[in-house]
Amino acid sequence: MSFSYRAVFRRVPPGWWAGGLWSLAALSPLVWSGRGAGGADPGPVADALGGLRGQLLLVFAVLAAWGGCAVLMRRPWVGSALLLAGTVAYAGAWGLDELPVLQFLAVDVAVALVAAVRAPRVSLPVAGAALVVLGVFAGVRWGSGVETGTASEPYVALTVVVAWLAGRSVHQSRTYEEEVRRQFSERIAAGAVASERLRIARELHDSVAHSIGIIALQAGAAARVVEARPDEARVAMVAVERAGREALAGLRRMLGALREAEGGDAAAPLDPLEGLGGVERLAAEAGGAGVRVEVCWEGERRPLPQEVDFAAFRIVQESVTNVIRHAGTGACRVVIAFRSGELGVEVTDGGSGPADRVGVGYGLIGMRERVALLGGEFSAGGVPSGGFRVAATLPVGRVLSAGPDAGRAA
Repeated sequence: MSFSYRAVFRRVPPGWWAGGLWSLAALSPLVWSGRGAGGADPGPVADALGGLRGQLLLVFAVLAAWGGCAVLMRRPWVGSALLLAGTVAYAGAWGLDELPVLQFLAVDVAVALVAAVRAPRVSLPVAGAALVVLGVFAGVRWGSGVETGTASEPYVALTVVVAWLAGRSVHQSRTYEEEVRRQFSERIAAGAVASERLRIARELHDSVAHSIGIIALQAGAAARVVEARPDEARVAMVAVERAGREALAGLRRMLGALREAEGGDAAAPLDPLEGLGGVERLAAEAGGAGVRVEVCWEGERRPLPQEVDFAAFRIVQESVTNVIRHAGTGACRVVIAFRSGELGVEVTDGGSGPADRVGVGYGLIGMRERVALLGGEFSAGGVPSGGFRVAATLPVGRVLSAGPDAGRAA
């Protein structure tokens, strides 16, 4: 098990660093006392702690300083006040004329820590209190006529200002990073929402537009032959009913998925998405609408990944729907080719409709997006001999083992 200094630093409460520095600085008078022979070095009076007053002040100073450091991050004003009181009491215990510079560095650390995690309305009073203590201490000394040479308070006050600015800089950097992270998360969420909306729109278009096209054609055919050939009109209306039920089932499936996504009432289990196993049924429906669909299977039919199976069927469905609605022909050809590592889908017709159908509705756009999402290739356009051709190549990759989805590809 490796030792990590970073993990140790993270486990130590931030206020303890200020307390540790304060304690180390508290040992400095012992060094000064050892060097004070002949009064050469300014320092505490040798017998400053000989009386009860000095001892009590020292005990109070230690308790106040460590108590303030313990609550510094939770209650900054209380913690900083206790730390300052402990520092002043410490100076009084040793009979110092000035606040000890080394010990006041612990106050600087506390100011920086508070400024790094709190707003200016909290950290500014902490820094201001430190400056006030320095000013009062210097004023009392100067007012009493004690002369100690160059005063240290202005320089110590400058360290307080620098500590606050450093902590404030850390706080602003952290706030900026959080804002950037939040905006990035919002963009990801917005992109996910947009992608989901496009997916839903594509599903609705693929499932509903096909059924509505069949309904319109069959209803028109029934209206034309209802008096002369009622049996044929009845067959057409049965096809209308079947297509309407399929459209309604598709809408219910999509709305059920939306309810589940919104965390509302539990929806009924969704029906599995239809794959290439529904091509023969699709051809029969198109034949009932007056368009004969020739389905050709090439290669050895095998199980496909669900997303490839579903996308291939949607491409065939949309292409046949476009033939019914725009080609003006009575026949089309569907070729589904199982190749090594890929699946080919091609739908051609010899119709007299517009040779450039790219701008007709959103069907071709949706097909192109489906193929692009799967990393395949898509093309659509007129053929020299007349008519229109839609072709897609979908990479299969790793073939799934036979299972419940396998039957849909057969």
